Amino acid sequence: MTPSPIEHVVIVGGGTAGWMMAAAAGRYLDNGRRRITLVESDAIGTVGVGEATIPSILNFNALLGIDEAEFLRATQGSFKLGIAFTGWHRPDSHYIHPFGHHGRDIQGLNFHQLWLKMQGQPGVGPIGDYSASTVAMERAAFGKPLPDPRSPLSGLAYAYHFDAGLYAAFLRRRAEADGVARVEGRIVAVERHENGDVAGVRLEDGRRVAGDLLVDCSGFRSLLLGDTLGVPFEDWSHWLPCDRAIAVPTERTEPLLPYTRATAHEAGWQWRIPLQHRTGNGVVYASRFMDDDTAERLLLSRLDAAPTATPRRLSFTAGCRQRLWERNVVALGLAGGFLEPLESTSIHLIQQGISKLFALFPDKRLSPVERDEYNRQMGDNYRSIRDFIILHYHATARDDSPFWDHVRTMALPDTLTRKIALFREKGRIFRYEDELFATPSWVAVLLGQGVMPEGYDPVIDALDDDRVLAALRQMRQATATAVAGLPPHAVALARIVAGQG
Repeated sequence: MTPSPIEHVVIVGGGTAGWMMAAAAGRYLDNGRRRITLVESDAIGTVGVGEATIPSILNFNALLGIDEAEFLRATQGSFKLGIAFTGWHRPDSHYIHPFGHHGRDIQGLNFHQLWLKMQGQPGVGPIGDYSASTVAMERAAFGKPLPDPRSPLSGLAYAYHFDAGLYAAFLRRRAEADGVARVEGRIVAVERHENGDVAGVRLEDGRRVAGDLLVDCSGFRSLLLGDTLGVPFEDWSHWLPCDRAIAVPTERTEPLLPYTRATAHEAGWQWRIPLQHRTGNGVVYASRFMDDDTAERLLLSRLDAAPTATPRRLSFTAGCRQRLWERNVVALGLAGGFLEPLESTSIHLIQQGISKLFALFPDKRLSPVERDEYNRQMGDNYRSIRDFIILHYHATARDDSPFWDHVRTMALPDTLTRKIALFREKGRIFRYEDELFATPSWVAVLLGQGVMPEGYDPVIDALDDDRVLAALRQMRQATATAVAGLPPHAVALARIVAGQG
């Protein structure tokens, strides 16, 4: 049977999700016969406060052929080596979740298992000393990963901070250059075929934009997937009770730090994201435990520079639509679900949605097999990230407020309960399917949140203790020496933006 190809893809909504989809579709789906159209209204704003990413963004930019220096100039971007968490385990605690890995495995055995056995020996030190990203963060330095696996700098990994509005505008220029058509107008109605599929949208001025496949990037409203097709929303606020955010930019401060800062407070946490031209700040909180005015006062009292705009308030519910592909509609970004920005995963989930849609791209028959596989994979992605974020709240010793009492004592998803129990027993981490966060991330957060294994993998005992101890001391010293040669983040960024890096 000869399939009937999708001829017109319509993207409903702009912002980061819409223009990421449009840029990718313009490059890979527009073959001269298939049209790509994006519909948005300048009168409808976007959320646009997400400014931190994880290393997978490098893959997306590379697939689009984006030059890093051009991208950083266009988005006022900076580099990100990880996240510094303050006050999460206890009010005075601090730890780092770095990108990249810790040390080197020995004979196929995970480095963290070696460290768990040897951690009390002289010269071993904290596990962060074996992470080039962690040590660079502590020095406010930056360097690119080296390809030589013998170098500690091969363990570096990075992502970006950037202005989300500028990123969307940057992608729009690329998408339109690749043939994507933008239609300006406010949508007043969604039209459907007799079989229930979405036919297209009608604009305020009477124009109609019809398509074979529609991508819902309409934000929290979820115009097509939620409002029109009625796909239920799975509410995860019983595990993730934060449902409000207030954002405000401030003047840039020095030094320009190569990491995001997440500082816990009595009913949530506060972010700090440094860009070239300003610093993004915001407070995330649970409205059950803190009112809006109190949260805004708290945010403004903890800024380290003068605000450059008035605070902006946002409301959300953590969760995900039960299906992200229904009939001929696929939802990306906030239209499909939202997990608070604690680990900077929102843009990654958009990217995953796009890549999996391309891998399972349908014809006009809209095969249920392809749709169901997409929904299975994306559902697994959301749930695995959900569990990782819940971990930050639940694994805490804080008992200084009703909020922390609630999250510390709440029942967990079975998937997370098993992960914590396995780690607490002998430090084991198992990943399933294509989980986003790898072993080093789980290890960094579990240890940082005070979950210390009672033992270690007994297979480690087959190695010679003296050799292992000597290897760890050498790794630690080599990491410190290698990072000491890196330039300050601001210097490295300026060189790369100027095309000299």
